Amino acid sequence: MTIPLPTIRIRGRSFMALIVVPEPPFEAWLAALDQQMARSAGFFVDRPVVVNLAAMTETDDDPATILAALEARDLRIIGVEGVDMALLRGTPWFGATLAAPGREGRPDKFIEVPETIEPVGVESVVEPEAATVERRPSLLINRPVRSGQSVVFEEGDVTVIGPVSSGAEIIAGGSIHVYGTLRGRAVAGLLGGADARIFCSKLAAELLAIDGLYRTADHWGHGLQGKAVQIWLDDKELRLAALD
Repeated sequence: MTIPLPTIRIRGRSFMALIVVPEPPFEAWLAALDQQMARSAGFFVDRPVVVNLAAMTETDDDPATILAALEARDLRIIGVEGVDMALLRGTPWFGATLAAPGREGRPDKFIEVPETIEPVGVESVVEPEAATVERRPSLLINRPVRSGQSVVFEEGDVTVIGPVSSGAEIIAGGSIHVYGTLRGRAVAGLLGGADARIFCSKLAAELLAIDGLYRTADHWGHGLQGKAVQIWLDDKELRLAALD
């Protein structure tokens, strides 16, 4: 009697990871990392990390020592780039390579997606008649963003009509508008947009970031929690102000 083999189902999923790029001199870079983690202690919590060691290849620093120093700071290292794997033989990171960069013809990004939701609608900002104005698309989500969900829209602005739950994440190339309570994390200006802003009807977020600068809930400022708030960059400093 022939027993039929089970059907093998393979599911695709992308995961969001932070790319950490140590630079020489490593001790100074590590000290700067410690200071930044002290200011925003929750930024790396529960986030997978890929370490790119390309900038360290011309130094005498041992790659395994660098990775051990990062892991000692509770960084969850899931992959290593920019290093000859032979140098990591005998370490926990040997073989932890990622797919070749640009595999699909796109440059590597600093953030990858863990689990996305299908947006209800995608619309484009109406382009003015001036030929020099670049079209910037926008993404409209007209339902709540639940815990564990991640919305990534690198091309432009994201608007959420509803709340964003704790443990959820909104990442936008442009600005973020949340018509509801903003919990979780909001990262705007992903494409280097220092003019990006974050708006929400009620601030209860875990982390806010614009153009690579971020703050956690411990550093909002007095009287902003639970308020309608806008967040913007002012001379390389993240600022928050109530809207009411």
